Amino acid sequence: MNTFKKLKHFYWPHRKYLFISLFFLLFVVAITVVYPIVLQLTIDEVVLQERYSLIPYIAAGFFLIMLFKGVASFFHQYMGDLFGITAVYNLRKALYEKLQVLSFKYYDNARTGDLMSRKTTDVEGFRNFISFGISDFIEITMLILFSLGVMFYYSIPLALITMVSMPFLAIVVYKFDKRVHPAFRGIRKSFGRLNTRVQENISGMNTVKSLSKENFEVGRFSDSNDNYRQHYLFTSSIWAKYFPVMEFIGNICVVLLLGYGGYLVMNGDLSLGALTAFFSLVWYIMGPLMNLGFVINTYSQAKASGERLLDILEAKEDVVEKEEAIDTPIDGHVTFNDVTLAYTENDDKALKHVTFDAPQGKVIGLSGATGSGKTSITQLIPRFYEPEKGKVLVDGRPVEDYKLQTLRGHIGFVLQESFLFSTTIRENIRYGDPDISEERIIDAAKRAQAHDFIMTMPQGYDTMLGERGMGLSGGQKQRIAIARAICINPSILVLDDATSAVDMETEFKIQQALREVMKGRTTFIIAHRISSLKHADEILVLEGGEIVERGKHEELISHHGPYERIYNIQYQDREQIMETAT
Repeated sequence: MNTFKKLKHFYWPHRKYLFISLFFLLFVVAITVVYPIVLQLTIDEVVLQERYSLIPYIAAGFFLIMLFKGVASFFHQYMGDLFGITAVYNLRKALYEKLQVLSFKYYDNARTGDLMSRKTTDVEGFRNFISFGISDFIEITMLILFSLGVMFYYSIPLALITMVSMPFLAIVVYKFDKRVHPAFRGIRKSFGRLNTRVQENISGMNTVKSLSKENFEVGRFSDSNDNYRQHYLFTSSIWAKYFPVMEFIGNICVVLLLGYGGYLVMNGDLSLGALTAFFSLVWYIMGPLMNLGFVINTYSQAKASGERLLDILEAKEDVVEKEEAIDTPIDGHVTFNDVTLAYTENDDKALKHVTFDAPQGKVIGLSGATGSGKTSITQLIPRFYEPEKGKVLVDGRPVEDYKLQTLRGHIGFVLQESFLFSTTIRENIRYGDPDISEERIIDAAKRAQAHDFIMTMPQGYDTMLGERGMGLSGGQKQRIAIARAICINPSILVLDDATSAVDMETEFKIQQALREVMKGRTTFIIAHRISSLKHADEILVLEGGEIVERGKHEELISHHGPYERIYNIQYQDREQIMETAT
């Protein structure tokens, strides 16, 4: 029960719904047990005594009892459902909030399909138990106790005969639980992997088709699908082994009941009505005991689901906001003091002893090969990751002194792979500031050289985009992302290869617009094209996580170092292209 104790604060505050449900359940169970008593009285006192005139009254009374039972069943079911739905509403919300605060380090190893499976299938598995499993267990317990009470009232020897099989049933149920829980946890994990496979395939469909790997993907999906099937078949085999045993034990009890009960009736020690009532009551015991397997099934699924949900809820938050964090405007002065970063303990350092100063309004260019640490520098400023050593300062204060929302609200990002939401172009542009005016949206789009192509779209700014911006070219998506960054009016602007997907002419136009936007803002430009870095106030050249050169474009050209090599390669290629063209 440790899993349920850890999740208690989600469902226990709403326990009044559960208690109301159980209150009506008490009437449902009591009326259920009354049925055999009515049957016994009808047989012994009416049919055998030939008092047939009482039958209409008994039928009317029985009808009223059943009507009351129906009303009680409605409230029992409804309040139980309300208890579960209210609890998982808060659980889903907590999961979603937790996913928002987990750092990039968590998502580096997380799989989207598995997370989706936890937020849907696992949450529903947990809800099924707290909505129905708890009340089903209590119903089984009350049915057995009430039925045994009536049985002992009718005949103590016959009741004891009935109870002989109960320990055997309990042993079978216990062994069933020990095997079925790990099986259901395996099913949950396998389903998460299956979801991941589907999600990755759909997201990467362009790559799949461009490389003609459709059959390969079908094969990989078949493997995941077969793994899920095998886990389910294994669980089904456990059910198939244990439930016939439970039913066999129950049937033996019924045979003993009929044999010994018939003997008592023939000797006059038990009435025929009481034996008939006994026959109904024994199934009120055997049936629930066998159904206990279904309850354990629901419990095992809920426990397996709860463990997977706790994996998220208890995940370590690498980036934690201080209680005394400040909420003040940021000018944008960025300083790195001997900063070292490693994404995991066993990995090589992504950054090694990086030190530089970027005063407000300055443009810092970051150059270097892929994996040299350019993006890592920009991800430390908004605290996407925490440095292993050293300090990152903004306006002279360590970044951890600021509230995360304040810090990140003053930083505008335009990434190499721009992510757009499946909503309108207007909503995507104003995502960072939903209250921004229409004039500022259009102005930002014009500055990003996006307005003209937006106006050619079927519904202009109200055009709906597909998932991840499907329907737009890479350059169009990047220009919308640039407009989105402009709209939040950031103090610090990060352009991570922001013009890599546009042609040279569009890049030139965007850079002209960005120069106007960058005035008064501290800007970090990550680029492979020298043309994007030439006008930076300082260029940092990185290799293996270290700054190996720094200075202005003209200075670095004369150093005969890595920057000059990159420059020569790019401009040599350009000259060769020009010569070929002429």
